[in-house]
Amino acid sequence: MEPLSRDAALGPDELGLEPSLGDVLTFMRLLWELDHELRSASKRLLKVAGVTGPQRLAVRMIGRFPNSSAGDLADLLHVHPSTLTGVLARLERDGLLERHADPSDRRRSLLRLSKKGATVDAMRKGTVEDAVKKTFARVPASKVAAARDVLAELCAVLEKQTEARADRPRKRAR
Repeated sequence: MEPLSRDAALGPDELGLEPSLGDVLTFMRLLWELDHELRSASKRLLKVAGVTGPQRLAVRMIGRFPNSSAGDLADLLHVHPSTLTGVLARLERDGLLERHADPSDRRRSLLRLSKKGATVDAMRKGTVEDAVKKTFARVPASKVAAARDVLAELCAVLEKQTEARADRPRKRAR
């Protein structure tokens, strides 16, 4: 058996080649890369501002829509309310968020930013939305709209798959 040459032992990335993955796997790889970069940005933001990316997004939405309920915020972010429970609890614990009773329904809490929360809301440099804004400035509006459409459609298809799985009867273990 002949030993492999140095080039044969290297992967496509080390050779400067784009692997032939096809459209679907290439797109999925980019989504994975984006997820990784968002998580990395979230960790940096935690060190700099004391909040994670998801916490900052919640702060931004509450700053934009003060006196929203947790349910309103969940609807706005397209997440299940239980997903926000921990995020909101940490924001409240850290003094960025204040809860006030809804005057029309005392059982319901309305969310507002504290002064500290307003400071985090006002941050602009080094944030994910700063990177998005810079990207939008470099990419034609038609491509931004097309990307938004593709991502929205992908979310809808994944949501339908999740709902379909939830509707199926579960097999019992024997």
